[in-house]
Amino acid sequence: MLTDQRRGRSIDGSCFCGAVSYSATGPPLLSAFCHCTACQRLSGCPFVHTIHFPETSFQWTHPSPHEARLDSYVVSSKPWKTRFRCKNCGACVMSANSKAGKRSVWGAHLTRDDAGKIVDWETVKPTAHIFYGTRMLDIADSLGKWEGYEGNSARID
Repeated sequence: MLTDQRRGRSIDGSCFCGAVSYSATGPPLLSAFCHCTACQRLSGCPFVHTIHFPETSFQWTHPSPHEARLDSYVVSSKPWKTRFRCKNCGACVMSANSKAGKRSVWGAHLTRDDAGKIVDWETVKPTAHIFYGTRMLDIADSLGKWEGYEGNSARID
């Protein structure tokens, strides 16, 4: 998705209270606004900014044992997907897809600068709306709208 200039650089994030933190190295595989019903129901929002990385690029950075600060939830209809959240503040911070070998984080949890802007935004800014067929509201922007994943499903705009 992105150029080689990202290799070796990390994207960092944390939960709301800061008890759980992570780092992902290298370029994201995908950065999009997801409108799927699972993201809607798990976040309580019409869509989320999801950023996918290879599982080998992701690591927890809060003190070990990492599991001591995390709760997990396996999506019953997709048992290969596990969501992790902070035990303290309850924020969902990562989704692990064991079938695809990917880790997904949400853009809202990424490190921000003093002005409140996401650090390295150009690297992680969304390129599309995915699962747009199940959207709760229409979004009038220039990003492509897709039935499923960008480039792997029908474009609907």
